[in-house]
Amino acid sequence: MAGISMKGVIGGGLLAGLVINISETILNVPVMGAQMEASLAERNLPAVGGGAIGVFVLGSFIIGIVLVWLYAAIRPRLGPGPKTAVVAGVLVWFLAYLWPQVGLTAMGFMPAELVVFSVVWGLVEMILAALIGGRIYKEA
Repeated sequence: MAGISMKGVIGGGLLAGLVINISETILNVPVMGAQMEASLAERNLPAVGGGAIGVFVLGSFIIGIVLVWLYAAIRPRLGPGPKTAVVAGVLVWFLAYLWPQVGLTAMGFMPAELVVFSVVWGLVEMILAALIGGRIYKEA
Protein backbone atom coordinates (compact mmCIF):
# COMPACT_ATOMS: atom_id res chain seq x y z
CA MET A 1 0.00 0.00 0.00
CA ALA A 2 1.48 3.33 -1.08
CA GLY A 3 1.45 6.36 1.17
CA ILE A 4 -0.64 9.44 0.58
CA SER A 5 0.96 11.74 -1.95
CA MET A 6 0.81 15.22 -0.43
CA LYS A 7 1.76 16.68 -3.81
CA GLY A 8 -1.29 14.92 -5.27
CA VAL A 9 -3.46 16.08 -2.37
CA ILE A 10 -2.41 19.71 -2.82
CA GLY A 11 -2.72 19.65 -6.63
CA GLY A 12 -6.05 17.85 -6.68
CA GLY A 13 -7.26 19.83 -3.66
CA LEU A 14 -6.49 23.20 -5.22
CA LEU A 15 -8.34 22.16 -8.37
CA ALA A 16 -11.27 20.92 -6.27
CA GLY A 17 -11.18 24.23 -4.37
CA LEU A 18 -11.31 26.13 -7.66
CA VAL A 19 -14.39 24.13 -8.67
CA ILE A 20 -16.00 24.97 -5.31
CA ASN A 21 -15.14 28.67 -5.65
CA ILE A 22 -16.54 28.91 -9.18
CA SER A 23 -19.70 27.09 -8.15
CA GLU A 24 -20.17 29.24 -5.05
CA THR A 25 -19.70 32.41 -7.10
CA ILE A 26 -22.38 31.28 -9.54
CA LEU A 27 -24.70 30.34 -6.65
CA ASN A 28 -24.18 33.48 -4.57
CA VAL A 29 -24.14 36.12 -7.30
CA PRO A 30 -26.44 35.44 -10.28
CA VAL A 31 -28.51 32.53 -8.94
CA MET A 32 -29.33 33.50 -5.33
CA GLY A 33 -27.62 36.86 -4.80
CA ALA A 34 -30.78 38.96 -4.67
CA GLN A 35 -32.59 36.55 -2.35
CA MET A 36 -29.57 36.36 -0.03
CA GLU A 37 -29.27 40.14 0.16
CA ALA A 38 -32.99 40.48 0.88
CA SER A 39 -32.83 37.79 3.56
CA LEU A 40 -29.87 39.47 5.26
CA ALA A 41 -31.60 42.86 5.13
CA GLU A 42 -34.80 41.38 6.67
CA ARG A 43 -32.72 40.17 9.59
CA ASN A 44 -30.81 43.47 9.94
CA LEU A 45 -27.58 41.71 9.03
CA PRO A 46 -24.91 43.43 6.93
CA ALA A 47 -24.30 42.49 3.32
CA VAL A 48 -21.45 40.07 2.76
CA GLY A 49 -18.32 42.18 2.33
CA GLY A 50 -14.88 41.71 0.85
CA GLY A 51 -13.32 40.38 4.05
CA ALA A 52 -15.92 37.65 4.38
CA ILE A 53 -15.61 36.79 0.70
CA GLY A 54 -11.84 36.41 1.15
CA VAL A 55 -12.42 34.02 4.04
CA PHE A 56 -14.89 32.02 1.95
CA VAL A 57 -12.49 31.81 -1.01
CA LEU A 58 -9.62 30.65 1.19
CA GLY A 59 -11.93 28.25 3.03
CA SER A 60 -13.08 26.72 -0.25
CA PHE A 61 -9.49 25.91 -1.20
CA ILE A 62 -8.94 24.39 2.25
CA ILE A 63 -12.11 22.31 1.89
CA GLY A 64 -10.88 21.16 -1.53
CA ILE A 65 -7.57 20.03 -0.04
CA VAL A 66 -9.32 18.24 2.85
CA LEU A 67 -11.68 16.62 0.35
CA VAL A 68 -8.85 15.19 -1.75
CA TRP A 69 -6.94 14.14 1.37
CA LEU A 70 -10.04 12.24 2.53
CA TYR A 71 -10.35 10.64 -0.91
CA ALA A 72 -6.70 9.55 -0.69
CA ALA A 73 -7.19 8.25 2.84
CA ILE A 74 -10.19 6.05 1.99
CA ARG A 75 -8.84 4.80 -1.37
CA PRO A 76 -7.10 1.76 0.19
CA ARG A 77 -10.43 0.55 1.61
CA LEU A 78 -12.84 1.50 -1.18
CA GLY A 79 -10.49 1.48 -4.17
CA PRO A 80 -9.59 4.33 -6.49
CA GLY A 81 -12.21 5.85 -8.74
CA PRO A 82 -15.47 7.73 -8.92
CA LYS A 83 -17.33 5.73 -6.26
CA THR A 84 -14.72 6.58 -3.66
CA ALA A 85 -14.67 10.22 -4.76
CA VAL A 86 -18.46 10.41 -4.36
CA VAL A 87 -18.21 8.91 -0.85
CA ALA A 88 -15.57 11.51 0.10
CA GLY A 89 -17.67 14.28 -1.44
CA VAL A 90 -20.81 13.29 0.43
CA LEU A 91 -18.93 13.04 3.74
CA VAL A 92 -17.40 16.50 3.35
CA TRP A 93 -20.75 17.89 2.16
CA PHE A 94 -22.47 16.56 5.27
CA LEU A 95 -19.90 18.05 7.64
CA ALA A 96 -19.19 21.33 5.83
CA TYR A 97 -22.52 22.13 4.17
CA LEU A 98 -25.54 20.27 5.51
CA TRP A 99 -24.89 20.30 9.25
CA PRO A 100 -23.86 23.99 9.49
CA GLN A 101 -26.87 25.02 7.39
CA VAL A 102 -29.21 23.10 9.68
CA GLY A 103 -27.83 25.18 12.53
CA LEU A 104 -28.28 28.48 10.67
CA THR A 105 -31.85 27.55 9.82
CA ALA A 106 -32.66 26.42 13.37
CA MET A 107 -31.40 29.76 14.72
CA GLY A 108 -33.40 31.71 12.15
CA PHE A 109 -30.43 33.23 10.30
CA MET A 110 -31.55 31.90 6.94
CA PRO A 111 -34.96 30.95 5.57
CA ALA A 112 -35.45 27.24 4.94
CA GLU A 113 -36.14 27.62 1.21
CA LEU A 114 -32.77 29.32 0.63
CA VAL A 115 -31.01 26.74 2.76
CA VAL A 116 -32.57 23.77 0.97
CA PHE A 117 -31.60 25.13 -2.44
CA SER A 118 -28.04 25.95 -1.38
CA VAL A 119 -27.57 22.59 0.38
CA VAL A 120 -28.71 20.65 -2.70
CA TRP A 121 -26.49 22.87 -4.87
CA GLY A 122 -23.63 22.18 -2.45
CA LEU A 123 -24.11 18.43 -2.75
CA VAL A 124 -23.74 18.57 -6.53
CA GLU A 125 -20.82 20.98 -6.18
CA MET A 126 -18.99 18.81 -3.66
CA ILE A 127 -19.45 15.60 -5.67
CA LEU A 128 -18.19 17.36 -8.81
CA ALA A 129 -15.19 18.78 -6.91
CA ALA A 130 -14.44 15.33 -5.45
CA LEU A 131 -14.62 13.67 -8.86
CA ILE A 132 -12.30 16.25 -10.41
CA GLY A 133 -9.88 16.39 -7.48
CA GLY A 134 -9.86 12.60 -7.17
CA ARG A 135 -9.17 12.24 -10.88
CA ILE A 136 -6.07 14.43 -10.52
CA TYR A 137 -4.82 12.67 -7.37
CA LYS A 138 -2.23 9.95 -7.91
CA GLU A 139 -0.53 7.83 -5.25
CA ALA A 140 3.11 8.51 -4.37
